[in-house]
Amino acid sequence: MGPTDIFLDGESLTPYDVVSVVRGGATVALDPVARARVEATARAVQQAVAWRPVYGATTGVGANRDVVAERAGHGQRILLSHATAGGDALPDEVARAVLVVRANQLAAGGSGTRAEVLDGLVVAIGLGAAPLLHGYTGIGTGDLSALAELGLQLAGELPWRSGAPPVVALTDLDVLPFLSSTAATVAQAIVAAIDLAELLTATYPVTALSFVALGGNPEAFDARVHEARPQPGQAEAAKAVRDLLAGGRPTTPLRIQDPFGLRSFPQVHGPAVHALDRLLEVLTIELNSRAENPLVVRTEAGGDVLHHGNWHGAPVALALDSARLALHSVASLSVARTASLMNPDLTALTSFLAEGPAGSSGAMGVEYVQHAALARLRSLAAPASLSTARMSRGAEDHASFSTEAARLTGESVQPFRTVLACELVTATRALRLAGAKPADLLPSGVGEAYQRAYDELPPDLGDRPLTIDIAKAEALLVAR
Repeated sequence: MGPTDIFLDGESLTPYDVVSVVRGGATVALDPVARARVEATARAVQQAVAWRPVYGATTGVGANRDVVAERAGHGQRILLSHATAGGDALPDEVARAVLVVRANQLAAGGSGTRAEVLDGLVVAIGLGAAPLLHGYTGIGTGDLSALAELGLQLAGELPWRSGAPPVVALTDLDVLPFLSSTAATVAQAIVAAIDLAELLTATYPVTALSFVALGGNPEAFDARVHEARPQPGQAEAAKAVRDLLAGGRPTTPLRIQDPFGLRSFPQVHGPAVHALDRLLEVLTIELNSRAENPLVVRTEAGGDVLHHGNWHGAPVALALDSARLALHSVASLSVARTASLMNPDLTALTSFLAEGPAGSSGAMGVEYVQHAALARLRSLAAPASLSTARMSRGAEDHASFSTEAARLTGESVQPFRTVLACELVTATRALRLAGAKPADLLPSGVGEAYQRAYDELPPDLGDRPLTIDIAKAEALLVAR
């Protein structure tokens, strides 16, 4: 690529592009065609307010939607009153992702906000600045509070959390179009979705190691099985494990049918893959949509606006809730495999994979950690979209709580990582106890996974704290 890695055009940005900016240092610039579109839309809204009521420009907001507003300073009053937030600040990388998301949404050209505001966001992104945005700022009906905080920071009226971009003031006609977005929710959801997608991929080698340690029956992963029931994601999950096992030394399965943790892996993991794919698809749409209310449109006679409900977060909330529910099933199956690895009836090894005097506890403590992490995932899996709210004197009578769904999904990353790390520690320990060396499994993909774990995880199988093992295993799962 050239000096600019990503051009913000309001049409083609992906969640992976957003993460490449906030984590990988990718550079952005505003696409010239998009800039012209934004400038034309700004002129259109200026024409519209001259001849018709425009929500938030010539009227109040919320239950004040039918109140004719005093135009002088109206936008500034909206900006100040809506910058009311609470809770902890969003992490820096999420706050920076908000800048990228909102900039690209504005580049789509439906808001009426001036191009100068978009330029200010692009400059802030290039400087690596992070705005101070609070977590309790929305209920899935637009992230008005978070974006009002951002607007005040752009205007130099509030300090940035880090960095000091040049001041860009918002005019009265800029304010509500700038605030009318779910950018904070989408940014949180993107960071969480990318992390979870990576962990779902990391689940394959962990499962394959457990499969080898347990002497699994490969029939459960045979392509013909999954052709017979072509559920989305299922065949993909089976093939991933099959590919990891390919090239290893043939072994005789220990059982005709394995426990569900192995045998049903494709059927449980597949829906999670499908749910994450769907979530990323939804987020890609949100990144490139003209969802501001009102939507500014250009006509032969000049400019007009359309009042609508595209700010509603139901698609995002439901996709996030579905992903967390599917994630919990994947994690619970990992817990089941770990329990199998502790069982001498299934491994022909010692109880709890202990090495030492009779009664040694071995890896017993790992199960407690894993179940604690699973309990946290179970709590976080509760659907946020079951909630709703009636606010602003009944003018706003439904809410998606997509912002809460994004927060819960982000909080799911760490416990899911811990669950998988516990299984990785246990599977590696089982293979060591069985006397397996990485060379015994190479050149297969599972052999490569075992080599990495073999090199990084402590070899001592005696009774000792396994905290460091779990931490090292977590690091292996997120190694980039």
